Amino acid sequence: MTTPLPRLLDERRDAHLEQLFEFLRIPSVSTDPAHAGDVRRAATFLRDDLADHGFEARLLETDGHPAVLAKRTVDADAPTVLIYGHYDVQPPEPLEGWDTDPFEPTVRDGAVYARGASDDKGQVFAHVKGVQALFDAEPDTPVNVTFLIEGEEEVGSLHLADALEAHRDELAADVVVVSDGAMLAGPTPTLTYGLKGMAYLEVRVRSAARDLHSGAYGGGVPNAAMALATLLAGLKDADGRITVPGFYDDVREISDAERARFAEVPFDADAFADGIGVKATPGEPGRDLLERLWARPTLDVNGIGGGFQGDGSKTVIPAEAMAKVSSRLVPDQDPERIADLMEAHLRALAPDDVEVDVIRHATAPWALADLEGDAVGAAAEAIRRVDGRDPVFVRTGGTIPVVAAFQSLLGADVVLLDMGLEDDRVHAPNEKFEVDLFHRGVHVSAELLRALARG
Repeated sequence: MTTPLPRLLDERRDAHLEQLFEFLRIPSVSTDPAHAGDVRRAATFLRDDLADHGFEARLLETDGHPAVLAKRTVDADAPTVLIYGHYDVQPPEPLEGWDTDPFEPTVRDGAVYARGASDDKGQVFAHVKGVQALFDAEPDTPVNVTFLIEGEEEVGSLHLADALEAHRDELAADVVVVSDGAMLAGPTPTLTYGLKGMAYLEVRVRSAARDLHSGAYGGGVPNAAMALATLLAGLKDADGRITVPGFYDDVREISDAERARFAEVPFDADAFADGIGVKATPGEPGRDLLERLWARPTLDVNGIGGGFQGDGSKTVIPAEAMAKVSSRLVPDQDPERIADLMEAHLRALAPDDVEVDVIRHATAPWALADLEGDAVGAAAEAIRRVDGRDPVFVRTGGTIPVVAAFQSLLGADVVLLDMGLEDDRVHAPNEKFEVDLFHRGVHVSAELLRALARG
C-alpha cells in the first residue's frame, strides 16, 4: 500500500533538504577548468539519484560539460513532460562578500545560503524530488517524464542546441517545464510567459601603438578612452531612447489586454527602487516601469576598461579601451539583425583617428508561452492546489535561450514555473533559497504532473 502524496512529502521534508545540501556542496563552476571534475561529479550525483528512483538515466557527453538525460515512461499514449534545468553554477567570487562558505549550505532566517541555491540547483532539485514523490505515491499516474539537466547554462549553453538536435526523438515532449527564475515579492505565486532575447557585443578602440605620456603627447594625439566614451554616449539620446537606426522597427507593441494585465500585477515601483538602492528608474520615455522591464527592448553598457585604473595617479593617454554592450530584445526583434545594426552604429560613431573592432559574443531569441494553452492551465491549477490562490502572469527581462529552442525544435508548449525570489542574490555573494519555497516547489512539481496527467 502506497503512502498518500501529502503525507509522503511531509515525511520526506528533512531528507529532501539534506539531499539538496549534498548537491549544493559540489562546486560545479562550469566556467573554471579547475572545477571540471566537480561539474561531472554534480552530473553523476543527479544521474544516480534519478536512476535510484526508476528512471533510465545517463550522461549525455558533449565537447564541454555533460548533460543529464533521464526518462521514465509510464504509458506511450500518455502526455510526456520534459523538465529542463541546469546543475552548473556561477563562480562564488568575491569570496569576501559571503557570510559563510559558499559551498557549505547554511540555514539562516529560514533560507539556505549557498552558491546555486536558487540558480538553479534548488529549483531543478525541487522538480527531481517532486516527481520522485509523485511516482512513489501514485506509480500509475499516466504521465511520462524526461529530465534534461545541463552543465553549461552559466557559460551560454554552448553545446545544448547540438544535443537537442542530436537527441530530438528522445527529447520529444508535449510540454516543457523550466524553473530558473523568480516569483514576484510576497512571495506571490507567479507564472512567467515571456522572455526577452539578447544581443551581446564587445567594442574595442585603439588609438596608438602604446599608452602615451599625457605631458609629452597631450593635445596632439587621439585618446582611446575618450573615443570610446563618444561611441557609448551616442547609443542613447538625452531622454534614454536608443538611437541605433532601425532598432525599434520590428518591436511588437503589447496589446491593450496585456497592458491591463500588467496594471493588475502587485508591483510597487518605489519598493523596487528601494530594494536595489537606486534613486530613480529612468528609461524610455512614455512607457511605465513594468512595460520597460518586461516588454520593451533595452541597451546597456555592462563593463568598461582602459587606461590606468590602479591606486594613485598615472598620467597616460590610453592607447586602448573596451566596453561590453548588451541589448535585451522583445517580439519580433531578430537578434542577429539587431547585432548587425548595433555594430554598424558603433562603427559610424567612431572618430576617424581610431580603429574600432566589434566582437559578437552572443545572440539569443525571445520567447512567449501560450497563455491559453493546456500546459499553462495545468501549471495554474497546480499552484491553486498548493497555494490556494491563482497565480499572477508576468513577463521578465531575462533571457533563457533554450526556451525558444524547445519551442522551435520540439514544437512543445513551454511553462516557466519560477520558484525563487528576486532578492535571492543569484550570481552574487550570499545567494539563497527560502526553505519553505523549496518544499513548496517540490509539492507544486508533483501537482503539475498530476494536472497534466488529467489533461
